[in-house]
Amino acid sequence: MSEHDEEAALARRFVSETLQNPHNAALLERLPFLGLPDAWLVAGCLFQTVWNLRSGLGPTAHIKDYDLFYFDGDDLSESAEQQVQARVSALFADLPITVEAKNQARVHLWYERWFGYPYAPLQSARHGIERFLVPCTCVGLQPGGTPQTPPLLYAPYGLAELYAGLMRPNPACPHLPLFQAKADSYRERWPWLTIQPMLPATGAPPENF
Repeated sequence: MSEHDEEAALARRFVSETLQNPHNAALLERLPFLGLPDAWLVAGCLFQTVWNLRSGLGPTAHIKDYDLFYFDGDDLSESAEQQVQARVSALFADLPITVEAKNQARVHLWYERWFGYPYAPLQSARHGIERFLVPCTCVGLQPGGTPQTPPLLYAPYGLAELYAGLMRPNPACPHLPLFQAKADSYRERWPWLTIQPMLPATGAPPENF
């Protein structure tokens, strides 16, 4: 099997496994009703579902919240983001989960205040996915164009490290104390994960699967 075929197979497996979490499936089904620009379901609720299945746990185990990214460069106000959050909370009020929506166009306005590191402005929601602290967690799903169309996967650094449980710092966001805290938190919940120290950037350029 060629490398491309292996990546495509992993992509199909990833989408199939993440949808075994019924909350992910519900979020993707309803996300278009919000009408948010460049909207994605991202991060923990996706890769943690995969790790749960690998660990023999239920697909929703240990998942603290469910994150939505969108990109609205026309309104960078906190109040606009809060209004979106209110709509999100109302749409998913029947689900027993916490759903948080973040406008990626305004992350640079608050990141340093919260985390202590400068953060350059993002250009899209995908750009935000690329900057997660741990490359193997840089994943997002977007609803397909029709109910029969599978979700669109964005995994800029591929999926091999996610399935291997390999966590290393992201050169695109090299905030090492934050990485270490995040990686340690993940390994407490999924002990088979491994942590690798900072190495030169590897892998192919961002690619759609």
